[in-house]
Amino acid sequence: MKKVLVITYYWPPSGGAGVQRWLKFVKYLPEFGWEPVVYTPENPESPADDHSLFKDIRPGTTVVKKKIFEPYRMYKRFLGMKPEERINAGFLTEQEKPGIKEKIAVWIRGNCFIPDARTSWIKPSVRFLKKYLTSNPVHAVITTGPPHSMHLIGLGLKRSLQLPWIADFRDPWTDIDFYEQLRLTRRADRKHRRLEKAVLNEADAVVVVGPSMSEKFTGHMEKLPYVIPNGYDPDDFNRLKPDDKADESGEKTEGPPNIQTFRDKFRFIHLGAMNRDRNHEIFWRALSELNQEDGKFKADLSIVLIGKLDISVRESIRNHDLEEKVIREPYIPHDRVADYLRSASLLYLPVNNTPNAKSIQTGKLFEYLAAGRPILGIGPDDGDAAEIIRDCQSGQMVNFTDLQRLKQVISDWYRQWSNHSLTIDSVNIEKYSRRTLTGQMAELLNKLTEKS
Repeated sequence: MKKVLVITYYWPPSGGAGVQRWLKFVKYLPEFGWEPVVYTPENPESPADDHSLFKDIRPGTTVVKKKIFEPYRMYKRFLGMKPEERINAGFLTEQEKPGIKEKIAVWIRGNCFIPDARTSWIKPSVRFLKKYLTSNPVHAVITTGPPHSMHLIGLGLKRSLQLPWIADFRDPWTDIDFYEQLRLTRRADRKHRRLEKAVLNEADAVVVVGPSMSEKFTGHMEKLPYVIPNGYDPDDFNRLKPDDKADESGEKTEGPPNIQTFRDKFRFIHLGAMNRDRNHEIFWRALSELNQEDGKFKADLSIVLIGKLDISVRESIRNHDLEEKVIREPYIPHDRVADYLRSASLLYLPVNNTPNAKSIQTGKLFEYLAAGRPILGIGPDDGDAAEIIRDCQSGQMVNFTDLQRLKQVISDWYRQWSNHSLTIDSVNIEKYSRRTLTGQMAELLNKLTEKS
């Protein structure tokens, strides 16, 4: 069995969206003749902890950990945060609108820590891994970002050892949705773009998650990127529901606590953090107007938001008189996600309203597909996410400003729900199985190592 070194910042017990892609690739790579060796920080700053993810790590998987220095302790002290508080991704602000301190911190982050706050881990990791690989050789190296400092570790190893190297981009670099919010100087912007270009052109292969991202990258590199999308793991959806299984004492465990009360509700569920760019006023306005127009709709409506919410989301809920309709779950372990999603009437998918909106494919989309419930998206109807929903016949994508169509779609589905006929018969979702996608990654690894 060939070996591949996987360099990733996110690894269990770190939770959140960033860990899923390579946790699942590492899980299935041995089935395709590749033994992964994972290199990851010993003390990362993660958005949440999720110990349920350990079940996806195969016994015997080699995980090498090294401590990382990050400026987050100073960042938290500067902002008056407690040491145990978590740093939110994507400029999500939970408590108050950004003040002068937050703006200064963003400027420092964007201009002094390039490409990101993990930059201090690059040189120590290259030194350590050069020694490690001398006595523990591998056939290839894979880096996954963001954070894009992981790619710069791969770049350093490539220049030193000439091992086949795949740079996997879960999100873009200079085209990421919050890039313009980093308050970059011209000098910092040039450095970001120079480093990005070096990674794109010196990696033996670049992998991206969607066709629009591939098109964007093609203009900056000499070869075409490979597209391997995110996906879902059938194992996550084949387990017994929580209320059908017993705990260690033999007692039945209950399902999602707040959800059980709302089994007879017309329930929207959104999974994951919702920042300002995903907070679409059109959604809250549509629900508010439907409440005013139809008393029965108002009585049946329930909205479940799982994950952190930007302050703008809470303001929108309050401004549209929807507070009593909203159930909040700050974070749930991943092994409970499938049961929440399958309890939904509709699964809500807001796409970031940013210049790169067409290329955004949130990881939750594929778990929504596996859950088998109708998907209501708000975003570009010619974007990658919309194309996937259409191809799989799994729901509707409504443009950012089309209020009347949004209300019509919700009304139609509510009418079906009232008649007990709200179902979805998805097609073609098997190609997004994590095992299938891992086969594509293994095929690329085989191709690169055969050349070398």
